[in-house]
Amino acid sequence: MSFYDLVDDGPWWRNRGILFLNLYLLLALITSSANGFDSSMMNGLQIVPDWQYYFGNPTGSTLGMLNAVQNLGVLVALPMAPILSDKFGRKKSLLTGAFIMLGGVALQTTSTNIWHFVGSRGMIGLGLGFATNAAPLLITELAYPTQRGPITAIIGTTPHGTLVVLLLPGFASAPFACRELPGHGGSQSYVIIPETVNSYNLDRIPSVLQGLPSLIQVCLLWFVPESPRWLLSQNRDSEAIEILGKYHANGNPSDPLVVLEYQEIREALALEKEIAGEITYMSLFKSRGNLRRMRIIIALGFFSQWSGNGLFSYYLNEIFKTLGITRPEMKTLINGILQIWNLIMALGAAMFVDRLGRRTLFVISNAGMLCAFAIWTITAALYQLLGNTAAANANIALIFIFFSFYDIAYSPLLVAYTIEILPFNIRAKGFAVMNFSVCIALIVNQYVNPVALKAIGWKYALVYCGWLLFEFIFVFKYIIETKGRSLEQTAALFDGENHADALQQAGYDAARHTQIRTRDYEQYDYFSIYVDRGDDKMYEMRRVDNLHHEHGTNGRYAKIRKMRRPSENSIHADYASYRY
Repeated sequence: MSFYDLVDDGPWWRNRGILFLNLYLLLALITSSANGFDSSMMNGLQIVPDWQYYFGNPTGSTLGMLNAVQNLGVLVALPMAPILSDKFGRKKSLLTGAFIMLGGVALQTTSTNIWHFVGSRGMIGLGLGFATNAAPLLITELAYPTQRGPITAIIGTTPHGTLVVLLLPGFASAPFACRELPGHGGSQSYVIIPETVNSYNLDRIPSVLQGLPSLIQVCLLWFVPESPRWLLSQNRDSEAIEILGKYHANGNPSDPLVVLEYQEIREALALEKEIAGEITYMSLFKSRGNLRRMRIIIALGFFSQWSGNGLFSYYLNEIFKTLGITRPEMKTLINGILQIWNLIMALGAAMFVDRLGRRTLFVISNAGMLCAFAIWTITAALYQLLGNTAAANANIALIFIFFSFYDIAYSPLLVAYTIEILPFNIRAKGFAVMNFSVCIALIVNQYVNPVALKAIGWKYALVYCGWLLFEFIFVFKYIIETKGRSLEQTAALFDGENHADALQQAGYDAARHTQIRTRDYEQYDYFSIYVDRGDDKMYEMRRVDNLHHEHGTNGRYAKIRKMRRPSENSIHADYASYRY
């Protein structure tokens, strides 16, 4: 028996418990949208001459610092974020991050000089470090079992949706951005900027929008339930069972699904304590299973930013210059279409993570990125060396193709796969390690990419081609398939099949002997019993007489059909107690 035999397989929006649960998860889900604003907002602002003029035309290392400082703020928060999540709970850690980000957004929106702007972005990064550590943990540990994969995968897609919203005011202000300003057209290129039209003021709107998710969370997160896994780790079993029963079984804490989940979590916590003992950051690298996890997690963190996407995401404006695209409105339009395309591809992949499997998506993604980037490098060389306009057009198309392959794995699975392969006792700390890897990769990108692009142009892409080949080999060799398992079973895979089997058996034994949905069946002329014959299939046995004998003695039963879910008027029973 697995949770697939016990879940409600009807439409989730008709199940009151799951419906409210998903609405609550949406509040945590929007955390990643604040993170998604970063790269696109900086792309959009760099396109606008008024913004460049306002802040003194930042280039080179100054531009790199503007992009990197938010990630430096995240780095400062990362060591503390898991401690806060583990000690005080996922929800309180998320709220802490939301409050800090609101303060940073207020400073960013009112920035009057470049150092003011830099400091505000660092503060946003600090809050983001707390929030982005806690939110995915809360979502993964609260989600309904059969929806955990897609919902957690959607975490990586929400930035694309918010970027589309962010680009609307940027596109609206693009016509104003086309004016000649001092420093952009030579010493004699001066125009008078009307006081009534200031495109940088228009571009303060994205800064305000960046604070909207945090504002919503500060107002509404108080109603979101805490992670039942965290509650169990604090020996608050009754609260955990109440939450599981309310949202996974429509208020029935005795539902076999709830019992199975509770027993698996309890057993997993006991096994983790037995294996690891006291948990510190060093615990991440002690056992063989944890070393295997860290190898994958750290690699995926770097792969997510060093696959060539960082070259496109943060320095798209520089690439446009290389390809001869100079009109701001055209740059903004291409950037907007790219974000819409990313959203479509990432959401589509998120819906198929449980059907196609994690490993399949990673292998396809890395193979596709390698091919697309190699061809992109060739077209970039043809344009720069020979001035081939057809190659320039193909270059833009290949950016879309490249991101199509990136989006089917790294957008939905970077967070989802990392969290599900980590056991509870190191989940927050292991997730912080992945985020640390991402930040280091981003910072290196933001300082190295502009310098390398300026120095060697298209030849810099050859470095990424070699790296993408290494990524493909690594993913093919080390990524393990995890679909079709509960969160606890998935995490236990890295400690050996026997641990995963032990967790599954513990949950099975508990659910198998649990009587649920009991009603006064004497009021019915017939009723159903669902029995487990030991072959992982549920069979419906329906009583066909209207004799009110005591259950399990003289009733006449007929085998009707195989079932996955007990009906509303049924009771669940051990097959050994009954006969045909």
